[in-house]
Amino acid sequence: MSVHPWVRPYVLTGGRTSGRRQLLVHTLVSGREYDPAFASRLLPEAKALYDRVHTVSESVAELSAHCGVSLGVTRVLLSDLAAGDRIEIGPETTSPYDPRLLERVIDGLRQLA
Repeated sequence: MSVHPWVRPYVLTGGRTSGRRQLLVHTLVSGREYDPAFASRLLPEAKALYDRVHTVSESVAELSAHCGVSLGVTRVLLSDLAAGDRIEIGPETTSPYDPRLLERVIDGLRQLA
């Protein structure tokens, strides 16, 4: 399922560029109790995400790729579903990467340049 070429992403998110929760690309998402009546009222992109998380737990990036929805839109739609207690967001809300290590890597790359 991909967004129709003339439907702009801001239409799908109501103009929002971020959701209520910070969702990193590696944050795991899973479904709660599936509600077919609720699913039938969703926009196609949100429904694709809602349906998918009820079949498999995946990261935000994987959901975005499998459902053909851009990463930014995926984050907003998943955040909305989580706010409505329709899906479950994994506990990881911070980056697993040590900023000091990343700084050392960047410094090393600069020295090579």
